[in-house]
Amino acid sequence: MGFSRGCLGSFLVATMVFFVAQGDPLVPALCIFGDSVVDAGNNNNLYTLVKANFPPYGRDFVTHRPTGRFCNGKLATDFTGNTFLTLTSVPLPLLLLLHSVSRKLLFFLTKISSYTAEYLGFTSYPPAYLSQDAKGRDLLIGANFASAASGYDDRTADLYRAISLTQQVSNYKEWQNKVVGMVGKARANAIFAGAIHLLSAGSSDFVQNYYINPLLNRPYSPDQFSDILMRSYSTFVQNMYRSGARKIGVTNLPPTGCLPAAITLFGSNSNKCVSRLNRDAVSFNSKLNSTSQDLVNKFPGLKLVVFDIYQPLLDLIINPTDNGFFESRKACCGTGTIETSLLCNARSIGTCSNATQYVFWDGFHPSEACNEKLAQALLAQGFDLIS
Repeated sequence: MGFSRGCLGSFLVATMVFFVAQGDPLVPALCIFGDSVVDAGNNNNLYTLVKANFPPYGRDFVTHRPTGRFCNGKLATDFTGNTFLTLTSVPLPLLLLLHSVSRKLLFFLTKISSYTAEYLGFTSYPPAYLSQDAKGRDLLIGANFASAASGYDDRTADLYRAISLTQQVSNYKEWQNKVVGMVGKARANAIFAGAIHLLSAGSSDFVQNYYINPLLNRPYSPDQFSDILMRSYSTFVQNMYRSGARKIGVTNLPPTGCLPAAITLFGSNSNKCVSRLNRDAVSFNSKLNSTSQDLVNKFPGLKLVVFDIYQPLLDLIINPTDNGFFESRKACCGTGTIETSLLCNARSIGTCSNATQYVFWDGFHPSEACNEKLAQALLAQGFDLIS
């Protein structure tokens, strides 16, 4: 007489909780690349206006202090990062069995890992590579190389004096040398091959460069510009593969036309999502999927997952109250229509007192509450990276 499906699910959850609690977060490592959606503080000491190392940024973070994250609290990668790092200690057969039972169990598990991370503090996250925390054996859990206002196109980063994706890869190789120096080449290669590498880019290329730059939007259509970005993306993946990386996750574009700042800048005095921007994002995402499949076919042993951020975020924007939110058109910071970076500061008039009710924290970036829900979607899509 066998277990019922419900009993089996309960047994698996209990077992998974045990393994997560016992998980070793040091191996495999987590390395993060991209833009402000995942930047954990690399821009803090750069000569750039695109920073978030001042209040009210970070007010709801573990330390209640700004870290350079473009959020009131944790990023989606902070949630998924701790989950991925602990889940890698769970036996593979159990992971696969759990995956076959129910995605709802995955969401439940994400909650457990997220709340466990609250007690771990900032040092549990891969440090921003340019920060003072990125030293010694703390680097063995990986590093965050992302830079706000960066993108696939290095010209985007140059425009804002951010760290280009090309330079981020160079910093990654420097990190690899440090890891080799600490643990030896054999163990280091195992870390690189087993590490999860996450990339979030593209939004800055479009919203902060292409749409406002006549040097780009006159000679190139959105479709042609997407092709340029695809070449940069392909180069990134190939460089990472040659450096020993075998597990790479990349987020697609969000519904950029629904970002509060995008509605203000490109919405022609409307309070609705800008449809042409969303169409460009959908087209880009289609190219990202096909390019990623081509890369998987080309490189043996490469695990490349495209994480869909577009639809989960769009669902939160269209149906905020169904997901526990009050406001999805305006952000929490300031007037909620445009403020980000230096414009979102302690003197910004109108900043909300409870960001958990808002899908967006500032004009471009999700709130911590939104990031937690997005992290749940990421985990459900990311099993190929931990199998």
